[in-house]
This record gives sequence, structure tokens and C-alpha cells, in this order.
Amino acid sequence: MIEQTVKIINKAGLHTRPAATLVKLAAKYKCEFFIAKDGLNINAKSIIGVMTLAAEMGSELVLTFNGDDEKEAAAEILDYFNRGFDEL
Repeated sequence: MIEQTVKIINKAGLHTRPAATLVKLAAKYKCEFFIAKDGLNINAKSIIGVMTLAAEMGSELVLTFNGDDEKEAAAEILDYFNRGFDEL
């Protein structure tokens, strides 16, 4: 299991476009992927779940990956967060 805390760094936050891209990236992998924010833990392969986080700029999220390809999934998804969803 891999657990990593990330901060939302783009001005618009985790809005519809990056949420959809995030779910699409996650769907490429077999491992489980969850995001936790303020006591809410959601399945990050669900667009509805990701949107319910309402993660604005500055939000801290805990990403959890668990499964056979967790390292690959974590690397690609953490890179996407660190790039500010390509909106910087």
C-alpha cells in the first residue's frame, strides 16, 4: 500500500476537467485508489466521488493506492497532481 499527501496547487482546484482526467488515469490500473479529505474517503475511480470532494486550491488530500500495480499508478497520478493538472 502506498499513501501520499498532496496539495491542490492550481487556482481552479479539482474541478470537472481534471476530475475526469484523474478518473481516466485511475481506470488504467487494477489497484484500488482512494482519496481522503476532511474525513471523507472516496473511490477515486468514480467521477461522482471525486467531484463530491469539492477540493479547492490549497486543499490537502491523502491518496491511497493498494494493489499489484500501485507503484505505477501512484507515480503517474502523483505527477498529474504535482503538475497542477496541467493548468499552471
